[in-house]
Amino acid sequence: METTPIKTSDFFFDLPQELIAQTPIEPRDASRLMILDKRTGEVEHRHFYEIAELLGPKDCLILNDSRVLPARIYGVKEGTGAHVEFLLLENKGNDTWGVLCKPGKRAKEGSRFIFGDGLFTGEVVKVKEDGGRLVRFTYEGVFFTLLDKIGQMPLPPYIKERLENKERYQTVYSKEVGSAAAPTAGLHFTPELLQRLRNKGIELGYVTLHVGLGTFRPVSAEFITGHKMHAEHYYMPAAAAELINRTKQRGGRVIAVGTTSCRTIESVAQREGCFKESSGWTDIFIYPGYEFRGVDALITNFHLPESTLIMLVSALAGREKVLRAYKEAVEERYRFFSFGDAMFIGDLK
Repeated sequence: METTPIKTSDFFFDLPQELIAQTPIEPRDASRLMILDKRTGEVEHRHFYEIAELLGPKDCLILNDSRVLPARIYGVKEGTGAHVEFLLLENKGNDTWGVLCKPGKRAKEGSRFIFGDGLFTGEVVKVKEDGGRLVRFTYEGVFFTLLDKIGQMPLPPYIKERLENKERYQTVYSKEVGSAAAPTAGLHFTPELLQRLRNKGIELGYVTLHVGLGTFRPVSAEFITGHKMHAEHYYMPAAAAELINRTKQRGGRVIAVGTTSCRTIESVAQREGCFKESSGWTDIFIYPGYEFRGVDALITNFHLPESTLIMLVSALAGREKVLRAYKEAVEERYRFFSFGDAMFIGDLK
């Protein structure tokens, strides 16, 4: 890592509010694609459906197959009928969840709440020091099936529009339920585009990293080394590890789809010293000065100013190149954040 302290303010850029995408584009792969050559800093403007043209049969894509939990539920307090909003954060087992409640004053220990006209009942079993609650749910049937009926997507705070189709905040290959937010770089892929990549001989591998709400937490420390990353659970199957090893051996590029896939790959490299089946919790913080051991290129969206995500991107391509590219993206009216446009960052062949 660099020895000169890096300031959080070094990653600031001006972003007009109207460039924050409020709704997803149709079809998924019609989004724009900025290509940034990480060696030269040169920028090219394309569309996402052209992504296959940037990849060769020696390359592989590593995608995060985590599925977003429809974790925002609305209910009433038993006895008073007062309205509440719960956000499910983490499954603690035994039908107990870590939850954020609004308004919190209604959710004292022992309080009971009814959701979905009685599909769920939740009782607050503990009020935590950080203001969160532990809530035990009772219900009849399968919890996740019921949650799918009444739950809303936990869209990021900067998205104000209501999402009409919940599946548009899921990737088409999402499988493992557990994220509080979507791995948004993957939202641009369609089944047809994935098949086109396979037809070209590009292998696809899947890892799982369950995205926590900490991904939206701003960096408040003056120097970035003062920031503590949130921990997220990851799993790299043997098949993905073997694909990464094969790709390295044949001189191809390992291309991470999203910062979550990138963090998973680099966490395994750090923890295991190689690529093999691995699971656990990671709070890896990647910022300029970091030496990548697995990832050669990255497909990602455009990120918040001063966020850990723009710091990760800057570690791969260099802060000045990234900020120049972001300035051009603003000038060219690219769409930002979760439902926005995409970047491909890597050595161009």
